[in-house]
Amino acid sequence: MELAQNARMNSLFEFYGALLTAKQHSYISLYYGDDFSLGEIAAEYNVSRQAVYDNIRRTEKILEGYEEKLHLYRNYEQQNASADTLQKYIQAHYPDDQELVRLLADLLNLTEQ
Repeated sequence: MELAQNARMNSLFEFYGALLTAKQHSYISLYYGDDFSLGEIAAEYNVSRQAVYDNIRRTEKILEGYEEKLHLYRNYEQQNASADTLQKYIQAHYPDDQELVRLLADLLNLTEQ
């Protein structure tokens, strides 16, 4: 569960990190991105471990709230799943259609951006 939670928070941070305050951004980046402990972050910012913990938990709720309202991460996941399904279908049924393969490549490039 913790691994899934870390992956989700990193993904939400990628989508919504620009909406966070500088402190929220730093704490989440260090905690989830750089795998710093609460104590290491507390020492870096000269605050208590509890202050870091509270800030991270609050920021997690903020990120989840953004996702609940905007659905950017969910839509991204759905688009990738649909693109994968389409790619498999084209490979199975139309492998020689170069125009279709090119159009799919263009679509996949858009979903990666």
